[in-house]
Amino acid sequence: MTVKVGLPRFRDVREHDNSTTPSEQPQDVASEQLSLAKPISKARWWAHLVLLASYPLAIGLMSFYAADSTEVSEAALSADPLDLLVQIAGQLGFFFVLFGLAWLASRATGKQLLLGWKGGIGPIWRGLAYSVGLRLAIGILAVCAVIAGMTLGGLDEETIQELRPKVEHTIDIEAIENSPLYLFINVTLVSFVFAGLREELWRAGVLAGLAALFPRLFESVMGKLAAVAMVAIIFGLGHFSQGWGGVALTTGLGVGLGAIMVFHRSIWDAVFAHGFFNASSFILMHLLVKFFPEYSPF
Repeated sequence: MTVKVGLPRFRDVREHDNSTTPSEQPQDVASEQLSLAKPISKARWWAHLVLLASYPLAIGLMSFYAADSTEVSEAALSADPLDLLVQIAGQLGFFFVLFGLAWLASRATGKQLLLGWKGGIGPIWRGLAYSVGLRLAIGILAVCAVIAGMTLGGLDEETIQELRPKVEHTIDIEAIENSPLYLFINVTLVSFVFAGLREELWRAGVLAGLAALFPRLFESVMGKLAAVAMVAIIFGLGHFSQGWGGVALTTGLGVGLGAIMVFHRSIWDAVFAHGFFNASSFILMHLLVKFFPEYSPF
């Protein structure tokens, strides 16, 4: 007689085991968390956008009424290096408080604010190259506008002088000429942090608000350029202390910087382009008033 010993039959674990592998589990959890996350309401994005957009508009409005009531006699930024540092710290503090309030409203992510750094030292050298390109483009447009105005009539030397950007209402020209420390602070801290980082972070914040509220605007190249232009106009109006010429110059610069930011999907190329543009402007201004005063418009 042959005795057959039956072995217990085991079910195929692969068919009935509901557990997930370690590589799958984090993705499932992350997906579940994202699906449960509450989307930010449009009202909060509107609060974000209004807070940031009102910042340069308020500055421009105050400059408009100040210019209308009295003649501007001194630069907005102090000629004393220590006072200038205190002034910069105060204005940066105010901006970051305002930006923080906008962020609390929208909870914009780093990706939405284009904060990602891409390409090693690429943003630095690209920013330098872009600053040269922006200066050439703005210079060519300015020359073409002057030639067109003189050809059509009504534009003489006096009108050109009135329309030029009044940078002396922002920066003390005498200090730029005679104070190495004042020049150094403007070439470094003012150019790359006070202007470059602060203003491009503002631009990224406003673009993030527009993208959240009007997503279809960013589905085409023309729509993106329209958004960049709108932000640039607001940016330009914030420089009304330099006159209408300053508004035109900074609006054009803002279009270029905004296009760089949207193209690279990062603020850093624009930050360095802005910084190098301002730094080279201060150096050229110093050289002009110190060594070629006969050609200086200041």
